[in-house]
Amino acid sequence: MNGVDLHLEVRGPRVLAGLTEALREAVRTGRLAPGSKLPSSRTLAADLGLARNTVVAAYGSLVDEGWLTARPGAGTLVASRTPPRTTPRALPPAEVQPLHDLRPGRPDTSSFPRADWSRATRRALDRAPHEVFTYSSPFGRIELRRALADYLARARGVYADPSRILVCSGASHGMALLAQTLRARHVQRIAVESYGMPMLRDRFTTAGLRTVPVPVDTEGAEIGRLPGVGAVLLTPAHQFPTGAPLHPARRAAAVEWARRTGGLIVEDDYDGEFRYDRKPVGALQGLSPDHVIYLGTASKTIAPGLRLGWMVLPDAIADDVARALGGVSQTSALDQLVLAELLDSGAYDRHVRAMRVQYRRRRDDLTSALAGRVRGIAAGLHALVELPRGTEAVAVREAAAQRLAVLGLDWFRHPSAAAERDAVVVGFATPSRSGWPAALAALTRVLA
Repeated sequence: MNGVDLHLEVRGPRVLAGLTEALREAVRTGRLAPGSKLPSSRTLAADLGLARNTVVAAYGSLVDEGWLTARPGAGTLVASRTPPRTTPRALPPAEVQPLHDLRPGRPDTSSFPRADWSRATRRALDRAPHEVFTYSSPFGRIELRRALADYLARARGVYADPSRILVCSGASHGMALLAQTLRARHVQRIAVESYGMPMLRDRFTTAGLRTVPVPVDTEGAEIGRLPGVGAVLLTPAHQFPTGAPLHPARRAAAVEWARRTGGLIVEDDYDGEFRYDRKPVGALQGLSPDHVIYLGTASKTIAPGLRLGWMVLPDAIADDVARALGGVSQTSALDQLVLAELLDSGAYDRHVRAMRVQYRRRRDDLTSALAGRVRGIAAGLHALVELPRGTEAVAVREAAAQRLAVLGLDWFRHPSAAAERDAVVVGFATPSRSGWPAALAALTRVLA
């Protein structure tokens, strides 16, 4: 018996005519492609609650009309040559892909640790309890939260009890959850750095909060100029995209502000593992765990396609964020276990260290090629290349004409902030290892 499923809506008072037209329409519109095998008459009759003779008659009529074919031993199939289908809507033209992609915020995905991930997946599957494959706690798998607590304390100076860690689907998802939580707590305004990722700012405005820009200089965000807000979003380890770390005095000022006002600091530690020229700058969260929400992801260290991120939450809002999540984890439990295996085995650290060496070489290549023009190079996966005033838009257009993808600094500017300088933001981690030399040569030609 051919037991394939076939969805049909039989309409009208005459069952045979309704079934015949439903089959004909499915073939005419292309929903049933040429060569598709139909259910046996007995199966379709049972599925639709019809007499088998009705289905046999409908099949026979459509064979006679040329819509279907019937061959002994092969069953009933859609004819290979059918009347013309309805004309599909035209698809939008495909986006022209750049030859060289130097947009920031992306790692070299060609260096994804496939072998380590494969081994960790096998170990995770072998050890996983059955309950892994049902709905998980909104905070995520405890195995990953324990591994993250150890890693973050050791590598980033974060105070991270596993009970305060919530696993999310990357930075954007985490920001959306925080935005909902802050709105529910009646926060109306959040301060953001005057230059930052527009997508993350949008998560707050979508939730109904107003974002207020804070100026950024060579010492990071000007904390002394915080307006009357209930929260502030910062990138303390490596300001995105200008590259300046938050000065120690301003770190202390931010914590003092939070303690004095009861406000919350959202710390986006998007590339804190990648520091090249001096000791790593620890997370701001370690200074005041009760007032700082720490957000990290595997997007820069491994790959954004994993959609794995985490938040270390103050006790006061942990349950509120979990409720915003909807009561269950929205991240693959198996992927969480695999990442926990990588962390526990040391494979995660080894991969980060190897990529740190690779990215430092690229950073050095960039500074050599554009001597004296590159800023924000002590850490991270991107750098700022300064341009003469009034030339940023021209440089970006020229790069696009050469099929080189770069973003101007103005793309990251808050709509209410004043333009301070001209520059392009170069993501030197984005190309593959083999594609990096050609991408750098293209950039050098454009900026010459």
